[in-house]
Amino acid sequence: MNTFKNRLRSLWLAVILGFVCQGITAQAIYEDERYVPETDPLVLEKLEEWQDLKFGLLMHWGTYSQWGIVESWSLCPEEYGWCERTKGSNPSDYNTYKKEYEGLQKTFNPVKFDPDKWAKAAKNAGMKYVVFTTKHHDGFSMFDSKYTDYKITDPKTPFSTNPKANITKEVFNSFREQGLWAGAYFSKPDWNTPTYWDPYYPPRDRNVNYEPEANPEKWQAYIDFTHNQILELLTDYGKVDILWLDGGWVAKTPKSEITNWYEQQLVNNDNGYLKNRIVNQDIKMDELVVKAREKQPGLIVVDRAVHGKNQNYLTPENRVPEKPLPYPWESCIIAGGGWSYSFNAQYMSGREAIHTLVDIVAKGGNLLLNVAPSPEGEWDEGAYQLLNEIGDWMSVNKEAIYGTRSLAPFKFGNVCVTAKPDGAVYLTYLVEKGQTSLPTEIVFPDFKPKRSVKAQLLGGKQKLKWIQKDEGMALQLPRDLWGKLLGTEAFVIKIK
Repeated sequence: MNTFKNRLRSLWLAVILGFVCQGITAQAIYEDERYVPETDPLVLEKLEEWQDLKFGLLMHWGTYSQWGIVESWSLCPEEYGWCERTKGSNPSDYNTYKKEYEGLQKTFNPVKFDPDKWAKAAKNAGMKYVVFTTKHHDGFSMFDSKYTDYKITDPKTPFSTNPKANITKEVFNSFREQGLWAGAYFSKPDWNTPTYWDPYYPPRDRNVNYEPEANPEKWQAYIDFTHNQILELLTDYGKVDILWLDGGWVAKTPKSEITNWYEQQLVNNDNGYLKNRIVNQDIKMDELVVKAREKQPGLIVVDRAVHGKNQNYLTPENRVPEKPLPYPWESCIIAGGGWSYSFNAQYMSGREAIHTLVDIVAKGGNLLLNVAPSPEGEWDEGAYQLLNEIGDWMSVNKEAIYGTRSLAPFKFGNVCVTAKPDGAVYLTYLVEKGQTSLPTEIVFPDFKPKRSVKAQLLGGKQKLKWIQKDEGMALQLPRDLWGKLLGTEAFVIKIK
């Protein structure tokens, strides 16, 4: 048993050393997802805790839910599918569309909003933290900001008279009461604010529509506006564990990167036409993070898609990496429909969600599953059903998820591997839909524990027999267990 534990400790040390060296490793192997390690000891401690949580909830919600459209993006005059305009009286007329979109503030009245119900469902599913859209790119604030009247609590918004009008505060309070961490999604670009999209000029793309360097006072006003709103969230809304910033194009961009980007675009576009630009938009993130952590010591900051020290963990969007990554990371995944509310959305099955969670955790990451509330302030029944199915599975097998890290070979065949520092190893077998048989033997490759090690199915007391082979540890699955195991989405074998 000591040899077995020593092997685990050695592997654990290798993971830690990997984080120390990841400035080199990440650049060499993951050039598109570089990582700069954090140095603040409080943040490092918090990141370790966050990596143990494994499973969180993301919610995109705003006035756009009334139209069932992709959040905010139809306001952006770029020629991409996600910017398509299909609603309103005349979607082919941009100015009319923008006016009607912003007019959705006057009809947004989610009177069925019940964050306690959401928080209980999330807890039951095994979720440990929530990330809520306090403001998306359209600029509509789902909190009581004193720096804008384009917000949920403004008198023009019908819901402003509701006792739960300050939606962000209600969400954070409800989820904290259930023991979940609170995370604030916040959009750095704001397409409603005149110091970002100056009304003197038409919007050109997702970027600021004037030159920041040529208009320093106007740009400074936008920096102040953004910092003030974020500091509001970190001052008046209780403990905030994660600041999850979106809109990675709003960042300080060196001239060399801008030049390289345009040269590459011209190579890929023979006619010279660009759908969007890259613009230097220094929002003074370093200064903001210092101020933010004065309010919330140890705050995890995720400046998404911006290479640098203010991206404490990386966030692959709606995809799962092929292998473990040498830094903290989280896949944000749509549960059903789109990021924002979709009418008649089809949700992933419980099996698909569980397999996704297990696969991500085996690669050392966290899963942030997105559920979008309706215009009335409800979740679809399909969302509750999905979370219930995940919760039923987690109630038996959570030991193989929380507090674990990736362990080589992380996956073989249908089996995902996780481990804990105490020496426990977990093999999670992913049962496919319609599968009618199981292997009589599962061989854990290159694994050689001491003879005293025991193997057991989580959720039961039955021990599994095993033998050592040249190719690894061979665990036997008696046929009399097949019926029970095939009736699950996945089953876990604990080795210790």
